[in-house]
Amino acid sequence: MGVALALASALCFGLSDFAAGLAARRLHSAVVVLLGQICGVVLVTLLTLRVAAPGITPAALGWGALSGLGTGLGAAFLFQAMKIGRFSLVVPLSDVAGVALPVLIGVALLHEQLRWWAWAGFAIAAPAIWLMTSGRGPRTGTTAGAGWALLSGTAFALQYVALARADVAAGLWPLALNRLVAVLTVAPVAVRRERLRMHRRTALLAVGSGVLGTCAIAAFLFASREQALSVAVVLTSLYPAVTVLLGLTVLHERVSARQIAGLVCAAATVVLVSL
Repeated sequence: MGVALALASALCFGLSDFAAGLAARRLHSAVVVLLGQICGVVLVTLLTLRVAAPGITPAALGWGALSGLGTGLGAAFLFQAMKIGRFSLVVPLSDVAGVALPVLIGVALLHEQLRWWAWAGFAIAAPAIWLMTSGRGPRTGTTAGAGWALLSGTAFALQYVALARADVAAGLWPLALNRLVAVLTVAPVAVRRERLRMHRRTALLAVGSGVLGTCAIAAFLFASREQALSVAVVLTSLYPAVTVLLGLTVLHERVSARQIAGLVCAAATVVLVSL
């Protein structure tokens, strides 16, 4: 059951990013994040009220709030990358940074120990990024959005590190605060009147992205309780495969042989570091 939930989480994350990326091509990325996170606040709050929380502390809520800053910025940066770049490039690039940086922080600040395969994953990360971002072109060229993707991965790393520090006794309240702070982070940019005009289809994509993203997080939390955490993380972190496949098949994106090699290295990095 845990494996199925983790795979469902990866599927929902991939579909969520794809829907948000399409919406961001018609709407400002901050508005896409705002609509999605508002839906997330409602859904997570309803779920939070049904989950036991015997030990809610200010520290746990503080970590949840800090993670929300990373969530809001990370999503906005990623959707901006997807707006100007190729889904099949920017999503894996963001994933590499988002997975690798928390592990490095754990080693540097928390004195955690890594096995040899994790270090092998880090060794592959550098050529993966170089291969995926190699090439020249205009704003819509082969490397467009790479910088935004790396920024989004850095922000998502803050999200993961902060959430991991929240006490499990607080239940899902840190996650609920995460969603609320994410809304407040992007709201000042998103509430400009000229950026709130949208077609119904675009609004549905943004809302659908928020619903799918919330379902993905919930599925991951339940998977981590049914299955070994390492297995749940590895399976969930494969979500870029969904977005890449949709970009290649639905949007008919093209990538060079060099970038395909980079995508393979990126997948290997995520799996090895997550293990």
